[in-house]
Amino acid sequence: MFTNWLRQNFILPLGCLLLATTACSEVKSTSPTTIAANPAPSEVAASDTTQLRVAKYKGGWDLSLKLAGQDNFPYKTQFTEFTGGNLMVQAINAGAIDLASASEIPPIFAIESKASVKIIATLKGPTTGQVVLVPKNSTAKNIADLKGKKVGYVKATTAHYFLIKMLEKVGLTMKDINAIPLSIPDGLSAFRKGELDAWATYGYSIPQAQKEGARVLESAKDILSGNFVIIASPNAIADSQKKGAIADFLCRLQKSQNWRESNLKEWSKTYSTAINVDEGIVYQDAQQGQKQRRQEILPISDEAIASQQKVADTFFQAGVIPAKVEVKQLWDNSFNEDINKCKSN
Repeated sequence: MFTNWLRQNFILPLGCLLLATTACSEVKSTSPTTIAANPAPSEVAASDTTQLRVAKYKGGWDLSLKLAGQDNFPYKTQFTEFTGGNLMVQAINAGAIDLASASEIPPIFAIESKASVKIIATLKGPTTGQVVLVPKNSTAKNIADLKGKKVGYVKATTAHYFLIKMLEKVGLTMKDINAIPLSIPDGLSAFRKGELDAWATYGYSIPQAQKEGARVLESAKDILSGNFVIIASPNAIADSQKKGAIADFLCRLQKSQNWRESNLKEWSKTYSTAINVDEGIVYQDAQQGQKQRRQEILPISDEAIASQQKVADTFFQAGVIPAKVEVKQLWDNSFNEDINKCKSN
């Protein structure tokens, strides 16, 4: 979902007319103006005139917060829908968004483009649902069998990263395959038409393809860290009112995740309707993920920084980015105390 223009241009128009933005909604709270019920930096209270502009995926944070009863914000909250973390990074850099989430990868490209974005927390989750698929009639038995074959992948995402690592394990590189960058919808279409010998992908496209006979050649479950990151605008962090709102929002997110983990069936039913995917597929995927690892928000740690650095180094060595970057500059631990306080409540 990344293309070369991403590294050349991180600027988008402001507001809800952002490129690839499909929905924009505002939630106004009528609750008290303080946020004493949830942690905030130095007990700063977010005014009901404060507006937190939050990026979300379809059926994402806004839905989870609503289902968990955590959407009674004591500040104005505007949710804007995006299709990828790279676009969210662009929006933060453009000053249109205050808070978002992404995999470890989009912020790496932000360094190269000198985008103004900070990582303020880690979203730890399962690594199931990230695989290389082959068609039902494929004779491939392992990744080495893909040499010279047409392999679709989602560029500059976790799929790109784990494909590089899988090839590396068998002594191959991306140059040893006919690597074809495709979006998820285009990849699924090409795979169904028999135009690909293999497809490195993630999410609900996997069970959809498996229903039609596809099989998993290799899973990335033990390759990926499971780290996603929460990113914020440096300007929002510097604003005491917005900083208080962000701290409160992070705690609400954690509580909504806790609710989800205890109510997978109910969550799956509502989420499947929101994204138009079969409820059984969503529920099965959620169960498999939960068996591996429960979702949680974690404060910044040396381990999380090292994990992202490993990804950045891999992309540099593979020629995906032109220069080695140090990711530590992205990380801001301003909210560590607040996250820990929320976890102890």
